[in-house]
Amino acid sequence: MRNKGLMLGGMLSVMAFSSPVWALDGLTLEAGRTSESTDAYRLSAQFEFASDMWRSDSGALALDGYWDAGFTHWSGLDTDTVSLTPMFRLQFGPDNGGTTPFVEAGIGAAVFTETNLDDRRDLGSKFQFEDRLGAGLRFASGSELGLRYYHYSNAGIKQPNQGINKTALYYRFAI
Repeated sequence: MRNKGLMLGGMLSVMAFSSPVWALDGLTLEAGRTSESTDAYRLSAQFEFASDMWRSDSGALALDGYWDAGFTHWSGLDTDTVSLTPMFRLQFGPDNGGTTPFVEAGIGAAVFTETNLDDRRDLGSKFQFEDRLGAGLRFASGSELGLRYYHYSNAGIKQPNQGINKTALYYRFAI
């Protein structure tokens, strides 16, 4: 167990000192509704990958990504969440300074402060995988407006594994 901790610590240290990866690029405010008919509010910071992962020859399609580190308050469920998710974004249209539509997806990790959500849903463990799909518009300023769907589950690591879903509208401020 100790060797795994040392290896994880070493990998995180390497990532932390990779300065081009960790420059703050955006702050996002988000409001959504959960599968339990309660509200959820999220504040997160984005750290763009250093460069595009792929761009079509015409420049009409581009695949890039970012790290998203966030804090979510689940109103009415007596819990909060801290999460870290690598996001991959496919942009449609050339990067000409106009409005660009995109879709995005990512799978990351989240830690809940509680496993029993207001006696409505039992997550089984505080650790949950965060699966996310989204679509939106990126403006010339670098800001974004979009819609996201989240699914949280522990993937059967511990029972019960009831999971929880959230749909949210967000606005990202470019930094």
